[in-house]
Amino acid sequence: MRSSTRVTPNGHKASRALLTAGMLLASVSFLAGQSTPDNRPILARGVTIKQKLNSPIPLDVVFRDETGRAVPLRTYFGEKPVVLALVYYKCPNLCSLTLTEMVHALHRLSFEPGRDYNVVVVSFDPSETPQLAAEKKANYAKVFGRPSFNSGWHFLTGTQDSISRLTSAAGFQYRWDAPTHQFVHAGGIMVTTPDGRLSRYFYGVRYAPADLRFALVEASQGKIGSPVDDFLLYCFHYDAAQGRYSLVVVNVLKIAAALTMLGLGALLFFLMRWDKKQKVRRPAWKEAHRAG
Repeated sequence: MRSSTRVTPNGHKASRALLTAGMLLASVSFLAGQSTPDNRPILARGVTIKQKLNSPIPLDVVFRDETGRAVPLRTYFGEKPVVLALVYYKCPNLCSLTLTEMVHALHRLSFEPGRDYNVVVVSFDPSETPQLAAEKKANYAKVFGRPSFNSGWHFLTGTQDSISRLTSAAGFQYRWDAPTHQFVHAGGIMVTTPDGRLSRYFYGVRYAPADLRFALVEASQGKIGSPVDDFLLYCFHYDAAQGRYSLVVVNVLKIAAALTMLGLGALLFFLMRWDKKQKVRRPAWKEAHRAG
């Protein structure tokens, strides 16, 4: 898979910059998996993430965890929602941004990995090893800074067959670029239900903590979160085209109207009570005035 073309230092830097630009362009050019005329640069063509909402991922496929143990994907599913990231550990650009942003965004949640959700990071480079996965996990554990990271975050490697089955099921399309010796891929992560169905996609390399919280609450079917989360989810709607949650004005207006009616009802009740008390006090005041 290596190119025989000699690349000068400056040429290599230029190629890497071009590759990074191509991957970032691919990351922001999605429209909910809809097919559109592919007028992107040649470097980014055929590279995308096609949403397959509510589709299952193959839980029987086997990978190796960071200790080298062979584990089927179902090891991390069954009880909790899962954040799924498809990266490769030697990636010098987009993957590092993706993982760093994931760590920071999930760190800001009150949910604890391993208790409320799991994170499964899978390398799509079949040449990468569990040792490299262990190094990456150790590095990001320091950034996350909480003991729960070790039990809730899992870094996997696998064979090309396992990788192909998972990436195909998730709609993750990427390719190898021989001149730069790198994979061309898009940035994004997914949230799945406990039983392994794709629930939400988030594109790019920046993930709002609130969006991740909403996605985890929805994927868990209310098993985590609070009544406040349910209330907020009524106000916000998942925009599949943008891969994020947006405010639903109609629902906000409904809530505002309901609160207005409740307020008017409470005010009317108070005025009626006040008027009734005044009518009771008025005769007593008149009797006291006459007696004086």
